[in-house]
Amino acid sequence: MKLVGKYIDKDRSGHVTLRPEDDEDMWHLYNLIQEGDHVRAPAIRRVQNVSATGSTESHRVRLNLTLAVTRLTWSPSSSAPADSASSTENANNSQNSTVSLQIAGRVTSENPHVKLGAYHTLDLEPNRDVRIEKDEGGWDSVALSRVEESCKPGRGAEVGAVVCGEGTAIFCLLSEHMTVVLQRLEVPIPRKISTGSSAHEKGLARFYSTLYTSFLRHIPYSAPSLRAIVIASPGWVRDAVFDFIMSEANRTNNKALLAARSKFIRVHVNSAHVHSLVEVLKSPEIASQLKETKFAREGIMLDKFFKMLGADELRAWYGPDHVSLAVDRGAVGTLLISDELFRANDPVLRKKYVSLVESVRQKGGEVLIFSSMHESGQQLNQLTGIAAILTFPLDVEVVEAEEREAREEEERKKEEESET
Repeated sequence: MKLVGKYIDKDRSGHVTLRPEDDEDMWHLYNLIQEGDHVRAPAIRRVQNVSATGSTESHRVRLNLTLAVTRLTWSPSSSAPADSASSTENANNSQNSTVSLQIAGRVTSENPHVKLGAYHTLDLEPNRDVRIEKDEGGWDSVALSRVEESCKPGRGAEVGAVVCGEGTAIFCLLSEHMTVVLQRLEVPIPRKISTGSSAHEKGLARFYSTLYTSFLRHIPYSAPSLRAIVIASPGWVRDAVFDFIMSEANRTNNKALLAARSKFIRVHVNSAHVHSLVEVLKSPEIASQLKETKFAREGIMLDKFFKMLGADELRAWYGPDHVSLAVDRGAVGTLLISDELFRANDPVLRKKYVSLVESVRQKGGEVLIFSSMHESGQQLNQLTGIAAILTFPLDVEVVEAEEREAREEEERKKEEESET
């Protein structure tokens, strides 16, 4: 993402102009834009002109429109189907993931082609400037942090992953905020017992060859930002896949791939599915190599929370109300919160979550804002979207009882003051 322009007033109103460059940048925009914001972006409008003779001519005009946002729609890619590799051509034709981000609202600026107040829809696109204007308080600490984070130079996919089974492979790229599934590959492999070893071996050879072709196309193994290439599978498949990739790199004298050999990590997982990536990120091999990355830290802390929930539940709290109580007591050492909560349409609700984040940080705690586009973020969403690891044990029932007593005492005092 490129920061084109920025002006934020003391009351946290103002505007930021950004130029998204990839899918992850579009995800950042989706998390930055709220209902009620004014967004200016390019649009294409079909215009009709009627001549003096009565004939009608229509043409498309590119223009910039400013909308008061009433609806925001995010559509992840569905362009990574399970490709049957009955022919290698099918695998070669799969395309990289793309997303769709669409906003709708009323036009708020004069335009010769669109009436003021007209309802319009804009498809936001990469490499097109988007100006986001918010009213007082709109540019809170969470929004400004996301702008700063999204515009850091040198961002990119940090982990390439191939999750394999016998005859199946899923190619993924993991960046700080997204897990992008690039291709799902399926190659039928005849069973050795029923068809004989020859047909089985031919099926395996076809699977490895097709997987290697897809690997070269999807995994940017020579990119400096790519820290690790994970080959994960149940059983022995990961070793066979790695050996085949290296032997083909030697045979074809692919020096760039051979130089990236140290990036490869083979990890055992229980199933050949995308959700196994959470298991991958918890493995010691990956944790040590990616300990400084945001998404690896999230996976480790979520795993720690779940273990604590079973072994020391007085230090593992979840749910908005309970976590708020823990924050008020200054007991939160690590706050785990989903970015989905900050997309609340109710500004009061968003302000509540922003206040929790700021309060934990002010008291020296750690805040991890999970991306809903990672498996770990989706797991957190299933657990209300917010959880906390406490620095000291607290009993929920005791704290709630103390809160009730405090409220009752306050109400009693108010009643006494009103009577006097």
